[in-house]
Amino acid sequence: MAWFLLILGGLFEVGFTICLRFADGFRNLPWTLGFLVCVTLSMGLLERASRTIPLGTAYAVWVGIGAAGAMVTGLMFFGESAGLLRILLLLGLIMCIAGLKLTSQ
Repeated sequence: MAWFLLILGGLFEVGFTICLRFADGFRNLPWTLGFLVCVTLSMGLLERASRTIPLGTAYAVWVGIGAAGAMVTGLMFFGESAGLLRILLLLGLIMCIAGLKLTSQ
């Protein structure tokens, strides 16, 4: 259950990065509210998951999901470049996240 909460928290981290893109310096109220909801849920789920999963592992996985998700979102929806090196590094990040999951107790 803790891993599910952690993954869900990582997905909300992707949500708050997307909202942050459109918040316009927190002047756009709907996107700002979306950011606040997503960041609250994301951090709350990280806190809950870290009660069972070691904090360093939980934080690294949470950040990794957010970073990978934000990058994939940027590639798919915001026209960010998808060079070979960027894709390889993204795959390396995903492998590191999976490795942390597989080696945790």
